Amino acid sequence: MTAQPDTTAPTTPMRPLRAWQRRALTKYLTTKPQDFLAVATPGAGKTTFGLRVAAELLADRTVQAVTIVTPTEHLKHQWAKAAAEAGIAIDSNFRNTAGATSTDYHGVAVTYAQVAAHPTLHRVRTENRKTLVILDEIHHGGDAKSWGDAIRESFTPAVRRLALTGTPFRSDDSPIPFVGYEPDGAGFMRSRSDHAYGYSDALRDGVVRPVLFLAYSGEASWRTGAGEEFTARLGEPLTQEQTARAWRTALDPTGEWIPSVIRAADMRLNQVRQVMPDAGAMVLASDQESAKAYARILHELTGEMPALVLSDDPKATGKIAEYSAGTQRWLVAVRMVSEGVDVPRLAVGVYATSSSTPLFFAQAIGRFVRARKPGETASVFLPSVPVLLELASQLEAERDHVLGKPHREKDGWDDELLAEANRTKDEGEEEKGFTSLGASAELDQLIYDGSSFGTAALAGTEEEQEYLGLPGLLEPDQVRELLRQRQEKQLAAVSARKAAEPPAPVPQARPRSVQERLAELRKELNTLVAMYHHRTKKPHGKIHNDLRTYCGGPPTAMATVDQLEERISTLRSW
Repeated sequence: MTAQPDTTAPTTPMRPLRAWQRRALTKYLTTKPQDFLAVATPGAGKTTFGLRVAAELLADRTVQAVTIVTPTEHLKHQWAKAAAEAGIAIDSNFRNTAGATSTDYHGVAVTYAQVAAHPTLHRVRTENRKTLVILDEIHHGGDAKSWGDAIRESFTPAVRRLALTGTPFRSDDSPIPFVGYEPDGAGFMRSRSDHAYGYSDALRDGVVRPVLFLAYSGEASWRTGAGEEFTARLGEPLTQEQTARAWRTALDPTGEWIPSVIRAADMRLNQVRQVMPDAGAMVLASDQESAKAYARILHELTGEMPALVLSDDPKATGKIAEYSAGTQRWLVAVRMVSEGVDVPRLAVGVYATSSSTPLFFAQAIGRFVRARKPGETASVFLPSVPVLLELASQLEAERDHVLGKPHREKDGWDDELLAEANRTKDEGEEEKGFTSLGASAELDQLIYDGSSFGTAALAGTEEEQEYLGLPGLLEPDQVRELLRQRQEKQLAAVSARKAAEPPAPVPQARPRSVQERLAELRKELNTLVAMYHHRTKKPHGKIHNDLRTYCGGPPTAMATVDQLEERISTLRSW
């Protein structure tokens, strides 16, 4: 006679629950719903909550088995390891071809793709035993019609379904299975969570770290397939084509932008490691070729070869686990470490990718926010591109999945530009004849708590060093106050320098070229726009568009000296 598994809750002591987890668990056990959606910011502890629900349902025999569904292979094993620590045996090596697993296990962990490959198999497994299905990062249920249909087919017979996500929103209209939608009063259907715990809540409770974004601009130059050469300043309001190409040029590993930003990030890591000795840093790349090149740059700059994680590497899971458990300084990865992967010691990041959807950005930043002790801070370096600056300033915004409405409002940023900027070499969309000629890098602005602290007028080694030297152990309010004090100090220093400088003798003054004058005015305009954004919270692109509407004229990149001076004067009067 085949022995039946012991589906009672294990006696292994469970990890103490945080306040939000206790509230969510109480609501769940009180209402006992078939479907429950818990939305919790990355790093808040969704896995612990999910396993506690599983333990309770196994203990009272509401369910006999657990099926955990994840987006990636690595997350299957991560869930199984966490479950083992909680005394719940999960088989993360289950394969569709086997169809069954040892009766010593309480359940299995599979991927969404695995379920989609054989939905009938998983439906039969769900029907044969009273099953709790934990759908991790449930928004992936809408990634493709086959995935959504498959999990609906496979898990409709489940006794209980627990959906978890840190980012319930999507930029399309694909409904997420087992998620409820309700009218939002504006004519759209909005996803409804049963319990929500946002980044701002977690920041207040000290569960996550405050994030300081350091945006780097610089002059980017490239040559088109027609042989024409262009130069533009990264982050300025440009045409769609110019922005996409300037962004791409900045991320080119053969230029100066990437080495300069990585060097600055390494300096920041040194500062953070004074209070977090094992603090780690990660470069998030767009593709494997770039990731390998960034790893070589890090080796040259630091003398230490970073851990390199590529999605097609069969040893990727082991490399992530080894890096997480060790003290190695740098990790370079493509998309694999952007979602769900738990490396709590990551505190510094370089966002060196052209991915710009709110979903990807939130998940990527989520890798750096998990707090281990009070006062830890995270620093993320990124290109000074309007869409990324907006996403950084809206980090604390709570979003739901809305059907029938584009997720991102344009505000001067065209969706065609996003498509252009998000092109990758792997998609075969490489522009023929495009050549990156190089890009410089300089600290443009800092974003913290939704506010922008402009530094364009303060650019220089001394000022940059001062910001990179921010203490790595500060409470959120202390970060805000320190940034405010430093900006006031630097603005006062600039004013004092200008007041102390004697006027240059007119006869000896070298006439500035048109190029120099335009560069100075664009820099001044960008600084004023950042300060105006800090005061009004209006998006940078919207401010530039309002100025163009009020003053007339072309985009900043094509404006004349007189037009730029008029816009500066107008913005000062607002």
